[in-house]
Amino acid sequence: MDIRKEFLNFFEKKGHKVYPSSPLVPDDPSLLFTNAGMVQFKPIFTGEKPAPTPPRACSSQLCMRAGGKHNDLENVGYTNRHHTLFEMLGNFSFGDYFKEKAIEYAWEFVTDVLNFDKSRLWITIHESDDEAGKIWEKYVPKNRIVKMGDKDNFWQMGDTGPCGPCSEIHYDQGADKFNSPEDYLGGEGDRFLEIWNLVFMQYNRDEKGKLSPLPRPSIDTGMGLERITAIKEGVTSNYETSIFNPVINKVVEITGKEYFTDSKGASHRVIADHIRAVTFLLAQGVRFDREGRGYVLRRILRRGVRHGYMLGMKEPFMYKIVDTLVQEMGHQYPYLIEKKEAVKNAMKMEEERFFATIDKGMELFKEALSKTAGDVFSGEIAFKLYDTYGFPLDLTQDMLREVGKKVDVNTFEKLMQEQKTRARANWKGSGDKKINLKDLVKYPVNKFVGYEKTEHKTKIKALFDEDFNEVNELNANGWVMLEVTPFYAESGGQVGDRGVIKCKMDNGEWRECAKVIDTKKFEEKNLSRVVDAELKAGDEVEAVVDESRREIAKHHSATHLLQAALRKVLGEHVTQAGSLVEANRLRFDFTHPKALSAEELDKIENMVNNVIARGIEGEVAEMPIDEAKKAGAMALFGEKYGDIVRVVKFGDFSIELCGGTHVKNTSEIGSFYITKESGVSAGVRRIEAVAGISAYKYAKAYRDMVEEIKAENKAKDIKAFIEKQKDEIKKLKDEIKILQKAAVKEIKPTEKDGINFVIERIDNANLREIATDLKGKIDNLVAFLAGSNNGKVSIVAASGVDGIKAGDLIKEFAPIVGGKGGGKRDFAQGGGKDADKIDEMIEKVKEKFL
Repeated sequence: MDIRKEFLNFFEKKGHKVYPSSPLVPDDPSLLFTNAGMVQFKPIFTGEKPAPTPPRACSSQLCMRAGGKHNDLENVGYTNRHHTLFEMLGNFSFGDYFKEKAIEYAWEFVTDVLNFDKSRLWITIHESDDEAGKIWEKYVPKNRIVKMGDKDNFWQMGDTGPCGPCSEIHYDQGADKFNSPEDYLGGEGDRFLEIWNLVFMQYNRDEKGKLSPLPRPSIDTGMGLERITAIKEGVTSNYETSIFNPVINKVVEITGKEYFTDSKGASHRVIADHIRAVTFLLAQGVRFDREGRGYVLRRILRRGVRHGYMLGMKEPFMYKIVDTLVQEMGHQYPYLIEKKEAVKNAMKMEEERFFATIDKGMELFKEALSKTAGDVFSGEIAFKLYDTYGFPLDLTQDMLREVGKKVDVNTFEKLMQEQKTRARANWKGSGDKKINLKDLVKYPVNKFVGYEKTEHKTKIKALFDEDFNEVNELNANGWVMLEVTPFYAESGGQVGDRGVIKCKMDNGEWRECAKVIDTKKFEEKNLSRVVDAELKAGDEVEAVVDESRREIAKHHSATHLLQAALRKVLGEHVTQAGSLVEANRLRFDFTHPKALSAEELDKIENMVNNVIARGIEGEVAEMPIDEAKKAGAMALFGEKYGDIVRVVKFGDFSIELCGGTHVKNTSEIGSFYITKESGVSAGVRRIEAVAGISAYKYAKAYRDMVEEIKAENKAKDIKAFIEKQKDEIKKLKDEIKILQKAAVKEIKPTEKDGINFVIERIDNANLREIATDLKGKIDNLVAFLAGSNNGKVSIVAASGVDGIKAGDLIKEFAPIVGGKGGGKRDFAQGGGKDADKIDEMIEKVKEKFL
């Protein structure tokens, strides 16, 4: 049975609209991840948005509980039912049906569709909710309806707001399978498994804790797909279901280690769970990072890697499981198929990073553990594991839990705080002062007319000094708020507008009375930063945007074309990870696992210039966000958008949601050149480029350089000149090789005890080639060659004799010249800094052997 499909079909037939799973990163600053099905409907429950039509919904929502208030990470792998990522089936009523129908629907689905044994179903209700109790008595014997208190059966969104009693359906898995002291209804055991929670949102709690009835009570329910699947398939662990079996089998295949359903199989279960969380987070655009969601992602992956390490894995392996997971879940979540390769690449890179340090980290951990007398593990060592070897604190805690110990968290946190303090002390800062906006909040949002105009007569609404204190007159530097402004405020990567403000004199003429050096947005209001100001609140002024706006627009439109070209050349996995749009350049960060080749960069640059040359008209329109997305408009992951959005389109090549300024036709961009491609962080690349006048200057600089080279070398054909220079260089290199070979012929080995020693100083030579040459000509050879080349010391050792290792020779003698090195038994090389001591080193080697 496809339980997910059956659930959604059931409620769709009951008049519910089926909603897709919303992103794991919610549009809610109070949540780290989406942790329940109701999260996407929260604004409706709180009254921020009106109820949709129909006022009934259902979904199968991906949820994460690994960080923040809801964190199941430490239990994953050690229990039958805890997961970092799981699917929550839910049905919702927004002021429509209430308890009667919610209970009726739940009972019908559980007993008629899932066909669960009614005698195994138990119900819990809130101790005050007699209404729900009476409804349940229609379906369940009274002795299987149990009243509980607020802790178990009262739900609230926060300290204030919508809340209400809830009723839970529990499934009795049998005393024959679970009979611990915790295996009672409401206990921590697994005998009575909670399968469905029905929340009756009927009150509003105010700041004083008082409950008032809601005018239109609502329903919010949640049922774990993994738990229901386990019951339906007749197993007592989620990990034994068809959801997890293919993944666990893949772990067995990769590690070569048998899986056990008891505690010995914990590592298999951890890996199987964590690969799901990591894959979905990466596919949805979360990237590995040192903080926030990206750090939770890193912690989950590294916990999985560590359990693989326990199973004997010494190299990246988790990325190899992704194909199996996508095969199982790609039909429900097609973006997994689309993002599969990008996910595997990002995962493999992060695994490689951790595997590079895990051995030394584990050595340090085991050594410290052996010296730990009591139950508390050193906070200093835990911090060193984190800071030097990349072991998240909870990973160290996880390892210690297995041996009944805990970390000295206070010391760890103290060291962490000291590190942050040092980082802040070393940071120069942006130079910006802390902004106090108390004088600004009283003003309504001012109107922006900069899309249509670059000059506009308006009035000064308010003036603020540099510390954001409101003033009536400004005779220095500060901020101005215009009633209507053509100045674009920094947003979406585009820099804020510059320009001038002109004041009307008594004779009717206009004069400059302030320079605008930047424009920013505070509390949705556009404010321009001014210098050399002579302004008065209420005065009529003329705002004039600087001509650099045209060049900014060219670079912004070029950025859109660049993103479209990147997706066409590299793949649909490319998404924006940051941008900067200025008058003289653009910078675009995007998700991609590796550096771009010269061919890829050339293809992207050509594609953008072809679109520019075609002279495609730019189209700008405002429309509902759903309509924009259906039209194919790209939205930034995690960006907040209103119901009505601005869409910028260039033919069928590019369409994006964007509030920036753009050219009316791609031909206005002129030309486009990529100036640099580099890495920003794991899985994120950066392209820097120029357009418009800056592109002309960039091309002209190259042309001038070529003409200068031609003039200096009296070369009419620069390509022929370079080829000639290459030929001459090749001839010189060949001559050097001939001279070096001649020098080798002159080298005479010194024989001692049947060993042929060559211990020589040879400057400005390829010592590696000479040593290789000698190895091929002289038997029983031990060679030690050193020399100076451009002020640096080069050392090479070769040995064809048992008992004398080339690598040991380098390690022993290289320190004399301030150097180091190493290699294999028969060949090694190194370097040094002190060329004045080369002769001394050669003499020391001779003393040892001759």
